[in-house]
Amino acid sequence: MISRYTRPEMGQIWSEENKYRQWLEVELAASEALAESGEVPTGAAKALRRYADFDVTRIQEIEAEVKHDVIAFTTAVAEKMTEANAADDSRWLHFGLTSNDVVDTAQALQLKAASALIQPALEKLRDVLDKRAHEFSDAVMVGRTHGVHAEPTTFGLKLANWYAEINRHVTRFKDAAEQIRVGKISGAVGTFAHISPQAEERICEKLDLEAAPISSQVIQRDRHAHYLCTLGLIAATLEKIALEVRHLQRTEVREAQEYFSKSQKGSSAMPHKKNPITCEQICGLARVVRSNASTAFENIALWHERDISHSSVERVILPDSTILIDYLLAKTTNLVEKLLVYPERMRSNLENGGGLVYSGQVLLELAAKGILREQAYRWVQRNAMRAWEEDGNFREMIENDSDICKVLSKKEISHAFELKRQVRHVDYIFKRVFGERD
Repeated sequence: MISRYTRPEMGQIWSEENKYRQWLEVELAASEALAESGEVPTGAAKALRRYADFDVTRIQEIEAEVKHDVIAFTTAVAEKMTEANAADDSRWLHFGLTSNDVVDTAQALQLKAASALIQPALEKLRDVLDKRAHEFSDAVMVGRTHGVHAEPTTFGLKLANWYAEINRHVTRFKDAAEQIRVGKISGAVGTFAHISPQAEERICEKLDLEAAPISSQVIQRDRHAHYLCTLGLIAATLEKIALEVRHLQRTEVREAQEYFSKSQKGSSAMPHKKNPITCEQICGLARVVRSNASTAFENIALWHERDISHSSVERVILPDSTILIDYLLAKTTNLVEKLLVYPERMRSNLENGGGLVYSGQVLLELAAKGILREQAYRWVQRNAMRAWEEDGNFREMIENDSDICKVLSKKEISHAFELKRQVRHVDYIFKRVFGERD
């Protein structure tokens, strides 16, 4: 487990103590549900609720001997019942259950608790992106494709794009969390040989879980793969945001940068350094989450009604993925919230090249005047390439190009280089993304 990145609430969910506590809760819910249908003595169910307990160290001691974690758990609980003079009632613990009835159902409880922390963290990032997108809706900058200047855009649009993506993740995650909120008490091969489907439904209802409509000895692992894939998608977007900030923070660009405190140091050898370490950490850890999603696919195909090849894997990938997403959401939210943005530098970079970013508009103006597209392209491109090679002013070159000037007036050329014209639909895009605002 990646404890370094764990906030206390998330760490507690995946602690050994809580794992066994959830196992016990499943056992007690089963005893109580079976008592309601007369299959377990009511007094025994009450005694179990009152006295059933365990000691983690004792469970580990027994497991070292018997090599079976659930048997070690039930034995340790039975010992506590004996200490409370309720040994006879302990025989109704785990009545009619198989090990994975307890393990899979309890794991669903842990994932439900983890999801309850991740969901608001995801929504908080969405809200921060909303706020900052509106803050910089009109902050013009150069849009880049392939890392090369393309056409004007605004920093607000960049943030709005991230907002929309995170908003989709909010919906995806709700669905994934709901699909994983299932339990199963269907027995060794899923046939309800010892407990009825109706009993399973009552037990799951007590635990605020849905009963899996059908299972083998395990809940089918497509659910877990879907859940981890959703975490992987979220991680990919967080990396996307962090990677963009890393590019914008490069010395040659300097349009935005992650917050750097007065006491912070960037390099042991170079005092001038302000490195995007938070962004790089986000990018690195996002890869771990995505790799765990890939591993979850391998857990879907098990031998017949069940083997345990998935079990050891899930002890790593489920805690680590939920812990890391929780951590990465917090780091990315803080990154965006404190992001230092430099609109003047954005404007300066946009104007670098003397208007090269308007080449597409000049091309369209010529085509609209009747010039064949290939001919117009050659006229514009020769000026653009010259501006690149000579570090010249593209607009001045266009204004002095005899072929172009025969077709376009000075006013029409000036219109082609109007910045407001390029970003005139920003407000409309914002309405499509965020809806109408007062």
